[in-house]
Amino acid sequence: MTQDQTALPKIGWIGTGVMGNSMCGHLLDAGHSITLFTRSRPKAESLITRGAKWAGSPSEVAQASDIVFAIVGYPADVREVFLDANHGVLAGLRPGGIMVDMTTSEPSLAIEIAEAAKGKGVAAIDAPVSGGDIGAQNGTLSIMIGGDADSIQRVMPCLELLGKTIVHQGPAGAGQHTKMVNQTLIATGMIGVCEALLYAHRAGLDLATVLKSVGSGAAGSWSLSNLGPRIIDDNFAPGFYVEHFVKDMGIALAESRRMNLCLPGLALAEQLYQSVIAKGGGRDGTQALMKALAEMSAVDWAADPSTQN
Repeated sequence: MTQDQTALPKIGWIGTGVMGNSMCGHLLDAGHSITLFTRSRPKAESLITRGAKWAGSPSEVAQASDIVFAIVGYPADVREVFLDANHGVLAGLRPGGIMVDMTTSEPSLAIEIAEAAKGKGVAAIDAPVSGGDIGAQNGTLSIMIGGDADSIQRVMPCLELLGKTIVHQGPAGAGQHTKMVNQTLIATGMIGVCEALLYAHRAGLDLATVLKSVGSGAAGSWSLSNLGPRIIDDNFAPGFYVEHFVKDMGIALAESRRMNLCLPGLALAEQLYQSVIAKGGGRDGTQALMKALAEMSAVDWAADPSTQN
């Protein structure tokens, strides 16, 4: 290990899925010592081959780390990873350590974790991300942060390896609330992307050519530019799983009810995505909404869109 490496904080990483693998890889490339855990070790083998150390539980990760990052699936996973009395991160992290949850989870759980951490002399930050697999691979994620400013400043050099837009939104839970804003925007936006492509197809237009015109105008969006071409190519591989998106929308709807808000567009999107899951598409990417909307119009999108009538 070089002198520069010894000056870097020791990093713990939990979760090596569609996004987590690339994100952890950026920290490895920067010279950080990485200790990691994931439920399925084969998913971590590429990182282990590159020099990351394997640990048998989140608490073992924490024992070897100054800062522990996690990006897992559901709030129940977050609770287990951080708060399990025997095997959680908080059980193993030394006073002065920092826990960073990059999962999209419940704001109330982020607050609970932060309060539990404070009681043990540890800091906790909620830092959910947006940008999907592409943003994770390129290190250009948008990172929305809740927590205290001093702790955020300590982890900022790591976050800058992962994201391009990094904004402190407020105290614990504020990052998760901001992610709910993000997901609400994406949910109804994806309806528009899919409906627009269906319209263009039925009108007999060349879909790729249409994207050249509308993608750079007032109708442009990340989803249109990045997922529109995948839809046209009948590519529904996940950059972000449908089942995880439905989880996110469920959190946003629950929070909206708590705040006495009526969000009918979000509710409609959630129901349309539920139909994707019902048809076996839960592990597809979010662009698989096209399958549900195409079926409503009796369009077989599995065929070559350019040959459909």
